[in-house]
This record gives sequence, C-alpha cells and structure tokens, in this order.
Amino acid sequence: MSRPTRLCGFDYIGPYRYFLTICVRDRRDAFADAQVVAATLAQFRRIAERCQFAILAYCFMPDHVHVLVEGTSNESDVRAFVKRAKQASGQSYARCARGPLWQEGYYERVLRASEDAKQVARYIVANPIRAQLVATSFEYPHVESDVWTLAELVGSVM
Repeated sequence: MSRPTRLCGFDYIGPYRYFLTICVRDRRDAFADAQVVAATLAQFRRIAERCQFAILAYCFMPDHVHVLVEGTSNESDVRAFVKRAKQASGQSYARCARGPLWQEGYYERVLRASEDAKQVARYIVANPIRAQLVATSFEYPHVESDVWTLAELVGSVM
C-alpha cells in the first residue's frame, strides 16, 4: 500500500483534532490478542503525552485501530505522534518475535472546528457493533476514551 496523500497546504501542527485509522500489516488479526492491545495502547498513551496529544477515543479492531486525538498545544504535530506511536508499538510487538505490526502509512481525517468530537468518538466506539462483533459497545473490551466515560459515548448509539 502506498502512503495516503495529506492535505495540501495544511501543516498538521497545532491544537487540531484528528480521526486516525492505522492498519495492521497484511491485515492480520494482531489485536485479537488482549496483551497486544494493552501494550500498543500503553505506547500510544506514552507517545501522546510526549507529543502533546489527548486521546479522545479509541477502538482496536482485530486488524486495525481507530483513534481520535486532539493536539493540546500549538506545537502538537500529528505526523510526529503517529510516526513515534507506530514505531514504539511496532518495536514492542517485534520484540515478541511476531514480525512487523503496522502497514505503511495511515489515514487521517482532520476535524473541522465546528464538528462535534464527541459525536466522532461515538462513531468510533460503535465500530464493533457495525462490524457485528458485539451487540453493544460495553461488550467489546478494546474501546474507550481517556476523556469521556463509555456510558457518555454509548448513550446515543445503543
């Protein structure tokens, strides 16, 4: 897969919100393993703090992850965040002799200032329902928010 193109004229630096989708190499079911999810999430959180991002919501599907992040400073660089998060989590995964974790590139959608981030977070946590993996988001172990409770998000998607 070639890298998705980025927005022309947008520098991806500052207090913006991004809906990210990052896929596992060869679309393997790496995140079917709860330990892999926990280790990857720990790396994402660590790098988010270093790169000045808040993780508004996430959903680890078996072969990809959706993450809604928000820059918390004028220096927040989403390209650096994704690069470092993929690198750190990929190294952690490779140490267990499982091979490469991530495919090249990622997809992002820059949210407009007028968009409701909570609504996008609701969409993310409902992903396992749309994929028919569970009946409710509460049943899926790998969805959450570092900002809102799952109950706050699920209220309108059940």
